[in-house]
Amino acid sequence: MSKSPLLLLSGMLLLSAASQGQEKSTMDFEKYDPVSTLVVPEHIKTRARFPFIDVHNHQWNLGEQNLDELMAAMDKLNMQIMVNLSGGNGSGLKKMTDNIKAHAPKRLVVFANINFSGIGSSGWTDKAVAQLEEDVKQGARGLKIFKNLGLSVNDNTGKRVTIDDPRLDPIWKKCGELKIPVLIHAADPKPFWDTPDEHNERWLEITTHPGRKRGPKNPVPWEQIIAEEHRMFKKHPQTTFINAHFGWYANDLGQLSRLMNEMPNMYVEFGAVIAELGRQPIMARQFFEKYQDRILFGKDSWVPDEYATYFRELETADEYFPYHKKYHAFWRMYGMNLPDNILKKIYYKNALKIIPGLDKTMFPE
Repeated sequence: MSKSPLLLLSGMLLLSAASQGQEKSTMDFEKYDPVSTLVVPEHIKTRARFPFIDVHNHQWNLGEQNLDELMAAMDKLNMQIMVNLSGGNGSGLKKMTDNIKAHAPKRLVVFANINFSGIGSSGWTDKAVAQLEEDVKQGARGLKIFKNLGLSVNDNTGKRVTIDDPRLDPIWKKCGELKIPVLIHAADPKPFWDTPDEHNERWLEITTHPGRKRGPKNPVPWEQIIAEEHRMFKKHPQTTFINAHFGWYANDLGQLSRLMNEMPNMYVEFGAVIAELGRQPIMARQFFEKYQDRILFGKDSWVPDEYATYFRELETADEYFPYHKKYHAFWRMYGMNLPDNILKKIYYKNALKIIPGLDKTMFPE
């Protein structure tokens, strides 16, 4: 079996060290972090220039946790409102909204989730819609759909439920009637479906997180899942959809632009894909200029130190700075240096426009 160029190079380096009597040493790719000799201006941003709304966060224990501690961490970042997408439904969601009403009524927002168990059984759709209506009465401000829809959700006969399954249409329609947005994460990055070889940009992530590897039969091709999502968006033009992670097209902004034009009810947020924007700052800035009214700030995982990468990418013209997770992005980033009028839209104005019940007085004009 032939060896990859990376393995051959590694072996040559080790043989060279041994032949010269040097001590054998190895390190993994995550540890290899040479100090660049490039000297360029640096503007480290640990706090956003304007107060912002993070529309993509996960707080799994929001019904019981100390909200004062959470808000203190938010204050350091200048995060005025956090949207918790892991709201669940029923009594669990009510416990969260009750805690928020008592201790942080203006600072935290919860999106409901759908329990897809039993889909296809008699009355399931009506029950799901009724539960959503009740969750909104209890304080939910939107609906979050996790990636299990399209990947692992099966109906009561064991068949994969597609994102555009007609049995779900009443849910999307109800969201439009209630004027709440649907934030949906469909599939995963396309390279998870590709061959995990030396040509795959996500090789390190797949290798270190093997459970993320997909394929054309696991469960279906990537393109099929994404097409299902887009058909659903087009089928419900009166409902506002927030496509998580730039819809996995942050690495192809030309195609994303075409999709934005086709689906005016689709917004996007850049949680976990900010590094894709950072390696193409010119085209990314052009995209932000063109679609400045439909882009939202999203981060995804709650790791406060990592927000600095987002602020730096959005606010500065810094060159050649690192992303905070090498297995996500081994390249260097360049800031977009967005003007204040666009920053304000990304940080809070667009979210205020589509998420109901937020206090606009908490933000500048």
